[in-house]
Amino acid sequence: MSLRKLASRPALYFAATMSLCASLLVGASASAAGLTQVTAAWNGGTTEPSYITMYEYIPTKVVTNPPILVVIHYCGGNAQGIYGEAQGGGIISAADAQGFIMIFPQLSSSRNCWDVATTASLTHATGTASGGDTKAIVDMVNYEIKTRSANAARVYAIGSSSGAMMTEALLAVYPDVFKGGSEFAGVPAGCWSDQYASSNQWSGPCAGGSNTMTAAAWGTLVKGMYPGYTGFRPRIQLWHGSADTTISPTNQTEAIKEWTNVLNLPTAPTTTTTVTISSHSYTRQQWNDAACGQTLLDAWTESNGPHGTDANMNAQYSLPFLALDKAPFAATDPQVACSGSSTGTGGSTGTGGAGTGGLTGTGGTGAAGAKGTGGTTGTGGTGAAGAKGTGGTTTTGTGGTGTTGTGGTTTTGTGGTGTTGTGGTTTTGTGGNNNGTGGNSSSTGGATGTGTGGSDTSGSGGDTSTGTGGTVVTPAPAGCACDVATTSGTLNVLALLAGLFFIAFSRRRTKRSPNA
Repeated sequence: MSLRKLASRPALYFAATMSLCASLLVGASASAAGLTQVTAAWNGGTTEPSYITMYEYIPTKVVTNPPILVVIHYCGGNAQGIYGEAQGGGIISAADAQGFIMIFPQLSSSRNCWDVATTASLTHATGTASGGDTKAIVDMVNYEIKTRSANAARVYAIGSSSGAMMTEALLAVYPDVFKGGSEFAGVPAGCWSDQYASSNQWSGPCAGGSNTMTAAAWGTLVKGMYPGYTGFRPRIQLWHGSADTTISPTNQTEAIKEWTNVLNLPTAPTTTTTVTISSHSYTRQQWNDAACGQTLLDAWTESNGPHGTDANMNAQYSLPFLALDKAPFAATDPQVACSGSSTGTGGSTGTGGAGTGGLTGTGGTGAAGAKGTGGTTGTGGTGAAGAKGTGGTTTTGTGGTGTTGTGGTTTTGTGGTGTTGTGGTTTTGTGGNNNGTGGNSSSTGGATGTGTGGSDTSGSGGDTSTGTGGTVVTPAPAGCACDVATTSGTLNVLALLAGLFFIAFSRRRTKRSPNA
């Protein structure tokens, strides 16, 4: 029986409508949980933008101390739309199976895209300090940590298009909050500021691929978003289609340059492979941490792929990269636990350069008196001209080249060339009570510390490139040139009921326009 005939028979129409709604609900979601708006004061009293609302997805069974995955929508989208894409990609069912919780930030209909361009959004803010769109999302994370005992050490982000740009921005501005991210068709953090139009939150030059810089310049831009920060830097997965006409594929290559610098990775990837996903071909480039093999940068480029790629918001590769594919979850993110990654990697060597080891890493090698700093149980680096690396808590640093060996030429303690080291309680081997080292000009070992030898002190190594800027671009005309994705997801039952009853009693046909 047609809907038009049913409209003349209200009782049958109502029964059919309820049956249809029930079947749609059953088919739309495999879990009893659903997307719910958080109406409590999730922003903690700060003055984040009022046009942002918070939704959450809490599986029926949540693990103790659950990880958090923030899922961020595209331009012109909403929480329900990106929920549908995440559901289609298998992320929702994975949350049901593994027990992690999800946050879905949403812009009001008055906004087009997320703000990843203004100073407020691209500057790290702490506590109750006000901030931009990025800080609002961090407040949502803190709300879940406080109210649901979520794990602050296991927070991740994933997003499509504008949500992909926000994912990169969150990892750049708040590396102390996020441990990793996966983005589909984004841009390098900071790129969107070029000729940013506040009217529709769009950057024509960045979207068109006009912004190209050196890796060092991109890295300097990111590091300026959290001045003075030297701690953990989260890993990132980048997806882009080579035929993307909305966000130029140039942004993929520029993002690779940016994150190799931020993560202190070499220009060349560790591995390059070709992967087929649902008959679509992708070039996959992976950069691994040298100490333990953890993938820190995972770049996927789909051959002739569209905006967002044909693997958009997939769980197959994004969740394993974020370490959210298998419960039970360790209390610490695997990248943090991985040796050599938790405290970063030493800068480039050179005159006076010194690398920094991780928890069990090896100190860098410097020249002309530089010293590497060992980790907790690491080995100190090797310096020249009597310098020595500093060992970890229980390890003795290795003396630099040019020393005369244990006891020195005629003195007690470890002497340098022709110098007098001050001996400790013993008469052979080491200076100080434990391991002081004599230098070229009579250094003295401490009671329990490490004397520093050498005629030169350690200089500052690392990347010294600080140039910024990029290609001069021609201003693009105002207006949003994007063709945003259509939304999908669970049908709103109340909206469906209202629509069908409207047909029943008005007997007028309406024509819906597609969602832009």
